[in-house]
Amino acid sequence: MDELASSSPFAQVPIEITISVGRARPKVQELLRLGKDTVLALDRRVDDPVELYVGDRLIARGELTELEGDKAGQLAVRLTEVANLKSGL
Repeated sequence: MDELASSSPFAQVPIEITISVGRARPKVQELLRLGKDTVLALDRRVDDPVELYVGDRLIARGELTELEGDKAGQLAVRLTEVANLKSGL
């Protein structure tokens, strides 16, 4: 384990990471018409990289992947690029 991570009193505190797979920019009129089964197109393709954020700070990029075995069908992210977090979040 990294010395910095093991010496920090916050090392065991869970933190929420937000995964951004894309953005949509509908007009208010379109937003008001949203309903069940509406398809909202995003600005990215399925195989484009996703971005990982803690708060508003970009901490990594990765690829969506589907788990197998007892977690089959569950989405996960395979990291392809990680920011240097040693200077803090």
